Amino acid sequence: METNQVAYSQQLLGESEAFLDFQSCLSRAATVNRSVLLVGERGSGKEGAARRLHFLSPRWQHALVTVNCAALPPSLIETELFGYEQGAFTGAQKTRKGRFEEAEGGTLFLDEIGLIPLEVQEKILRVVEYGTFERVGSSVTHEVDVRIIGATNADLPQLCKEGKFKEDLLDRLSFEVLFLPPLRERGEDILLLATYFGSKMALECGKSEMPQFSKKVMAQLEAYSWPGNVRELKNVVERAVYRSDTMRIEEVQFDPFANPYAEQPMKKPIGEILDLSRYEEARQELELSYMKAALQQSEGNQRSAAKALNLSYDQFRGLFRKYKDRI
Repeated sequence: METNQVAYSQQLLGESEAFLDFQSCLSRAATVNRSVLLVGERGSGKEGAARRLHFLSPRWQHALVTVNCAALPPSLIETELFGYEQGAFTGAQKTRKGRFEEAEGGTLFLDEIGLIPLEVQEKILRVVEYGTFERVGSSVTHEVDVRIIGATNADLPQLCKEGKFKEDLLDRLSFEVLFLPPLRERGEDILLLATYFGSKMALECGKSEMPQFSKKVMAQLEAYSWPGNVRELKNVVERAVYRSDTMRIEEVQFDPFANPYAEQPMKKPIGEILDLSRYEEARQELELSYMKAALQQSEGNQRSAAKALNLSYDQFRGLFRKYKDRI
């Protein structure tokens, strides 16, 4: 299986409500021949979602062409999308088709669409509205039948307000806007994906057994916020499996850049940390906090509160009289 197909299959793994709801919306949008915008955090699977949109659409037998706008200098995006004629600029020794022509009849996936320069956005708008364009260096009009899927982690309406994205183009592209759920919102999918990534890494490392995560590790994986989403989870799990001498995974490292040799800050003397002049005030605040918590737990019963604090009833009554105006 090719690398991109493996990445695509990863995006189909999940059983959480958020994941299934998204897949349902995506499947419905796939059948309509309109532009779709995919909005999601980095690593959340926007390219996999675009592939699924294409292959569930009536255009599935035609090309799916991907352009990562973040990987191209702004000056080259126009020629990449629309192609150029021989002699259009220095180095243009022969005519070259652009990605729109390559995607004829199929789907053009524009990843990080918010980075496209305004002058190129104008040409894309014309394609969306009229299905026509000209190559760079030519006045000959070409017709094209392409469905556009855009993806971004940017706030496109805000970019419009800032004059960095054309409102007309956003209107044309946003027939449907699908928000990919971040991994932290997918609950049980975290361990499901972790098991999948761990098994594949074990196979790659030539290990015959399935990796097993300890309860501590499973709790850590579920509690982590996953700012890098599925991509980050894959890295964390694969790193843990390859480093482990056994198939019992007892430890994971979330930050691979944590420097074990970094100089530790010197611990300050306790007197420099605490304001010693506040001793009596701090003691009273602590007593009051414990009393409030004990009374709340005992539902106002003072004898039960005293017992919870390991105090005699008389000791508790003395404290209660002392702080009664603050409880």
